[in-house]
This record gives sequence, structure tokens and C-alpha cells, in this order.
Amino acid sequence: MPTWLVTGGAGFIGGNFVLEAVRLGVRVVNLDALTYAGNLQTLASLDGNPDHVFVHGDIGDRALVTRLLAEHRPDAVLNFAAESHVDRSIDGPAAFIQTNVVGTLGLLESVRDYWKGLAGAAKDGFRFLHVSTDEVYGTLGETGRFSETTPYAPNSPYSASKAASDHLVRAFHHTYGLPVLTTNCSNNYGPYHFPEKLIPLVIAKALAGEPLPVYGDGRQVRDWLFVSDHCAAIRTVLEKGRVGETYNVGGDSERQNIEVVETICRLLDERRPREDGRPRSSQITFVADRPGHDRRYAIDASKLQGELGWTPAHTFESGIAETVDWYLANQDWVRHILDGSYRLERIGTAA
Repeated sequence: MPTWLVTGGAGFIGGNFVLEAVRLGVRVVNLDALTYAGNLQTLASLDGNPDHVFVHGDIGDRALVTRLLAEHRPDAVLNFAAESHVDRSIDGPAAFIQTNVVGTLGLLESVRDYWKGLAGAAKDGFRFLHVSTDEVYGTLGETGRFSETTPYAPNSPYSASKAASDHLVRAFHHTYGLPVLTTNCSNNYGPYHFPEKLIPLVIAKALAGEPLPVYGDGRQVRDWLFVSDHCAAIRTVLEKGRVGETYNVGGDSERQNIEVVETICRLLDERRPREDGRPRSSQITFVADRPGHDRRYAIDASKLQGELGWTPAHTFESGIAETVDWYLANQDWVRHILDGSYRLERIGTAA
């Protein structure tokens, strides 16, 4: 049974990854700081499972990470831990530098020292996989896609912090020989998504009968990737990826934000109509745009598909329907979050 140290494994993508990994027969040591977006309820099905060891802590805590590496001897470290919301980075960029840059540096130093102490097959087979974002590439015009050779041009404090962490990972490979892999993904969606992000936010506000805020003209384009497809891609890169390489992960599902919101409204109208019979699209409200809002992202995932044989299993239509159904069936999970520090309020206006 392989053992993986997963950081940020109580968050959205990390939590889904941990659930799938344990189900597939991997022993997971899960390190998470449980900031506002970390949620142990996501991992409730693993309570009492000996193949899941949860540790509350920070990736920048070198003593803790060093102890976990020595105690559990993982075959791989997968770094999902990050502050990840652009709006929050506009209001408070320092937290993003601390976690995404300083924290990643501390993690890399601990992992480098652990890897250097390995020998034989354990050392040869060890991997550090860093999960990043397409936002490091900046913004696109109406045509073209991001490839692994697209120059970095981050436009928000969040994407700048992730770009810095990507560069640190690359540097630790070229300077110290650490066997690293990096993935840059497009916008994820699916179960257990914290409701400050567009899709779960719209679902929650639509069900509550509140206005559905759409930034600017709503024509910003994102490539949407269902979270379980992303998890499968990460496992594929971990198993087959070439050391030192970057792989872009996309869902081949470009949609304008307004199209996404309108699709959610239609699906909710079919499944849970408003009592007054009005369409939920009547709740759409256009609001002032996000400062520095990137216009379009699109991923060219041909390297991952051609070299490693991964393709997404979900279309946007199938994935968004599955997502809406999950949220309708798991309102207790959503209510638990909304009973905490987040109240669906708008942040990141730079006012």
C-alpha cells in the first residue's frame, strides 16, 4: 500500500483527492491548517479509517512536516495547500504570500531533506507534486490557449503568489535535484466546493431567493474542470509524469460566466422550482466588476492527453448537473459552512 502525504486535504480539491485516494487503496497522511475553507465534514466518511491520518497543522511548520515525513515515510508528497480565492487576495494579499510562497518554501525544504535521506528504490520512486493554477499565465484574448510554455503573467495577488510557488518548485528541482511535478489546472467545480466561488455561491443564493451577482457584463470566459477529472489527472501525472515537467489540466469546457449562471438557474428550476413559479434567472443581478478581472482563460491539455493518456470523463453539461444534484442533496454541509464566518457576502472590491 503506497503512502502519500497530502497537504491541504480538507479543502475543496484536496478533500476530493483524499476521498478518492483512500477509496483506491492509498494510505493518506492529510496535513491541513483548517483555515476558513478547510472543512473536516468533507472527510467525515473517513472517520475511523486507519488508512487516513489527519494532522492539523501548517505546511510552513518545518518541525511538524519533518516529523511527519520521518514517522510515515511517504512515497510521495502532494501539495494542494493554498489560499486560493482571488477576491480574498485583493482584500488581504499578505496571507497569500505567507501560505502560498513562504509556506511552500518551508515544505520544499523539509521534503528536500527527507528525500536526500532516502536510498535505492525509495529515493528513485519518490515524487513531490505541486498543484497550481492556470491563473499564473494571466489573461487571453478571444483566441488561443495556455500551454506549458506560455510565459507567466499573473494579474492578481493570488496568481502572483502561485506563480512564485511554481518557480520555487522548479528551482528546487534544478538546484537540488528534487524530483518534482507541477500541474496547472483550469477552474474546478463539483462537490464540497466552498460557497464563495461562483458555482456554489450561485446555487446557495438561488435557493435562498437572493440576487445572483454577476461581475461586469458576465462575458468573462473560464475553462471548467470537474473536480474528479482533476483528481484523476493528478494521479496520472504522479504515476507517469516526467520528473521536472509541468502538465496543464483542463476540462475543454469554455463557458462565459453568465452562461454558467443561467445553466444553474435552469437546472434548479427543473429540480426545485420557486414557489412563485418565476424563473431563477430573474434573480440575476449585474454588479461592478472585480478589480483587474482577467477576461478569458483556456487550457491546452494536449501534452497531458498525448503523453500520459488522460482525458476528462465529464462534459460541462454532465458535470454541472451532477454538481447541482450534490448540493441539493447535501444542504446540511452547506449550512454548516454558512453558520460559520462566511455569509455569502461580497469581498474583494478594493473599496
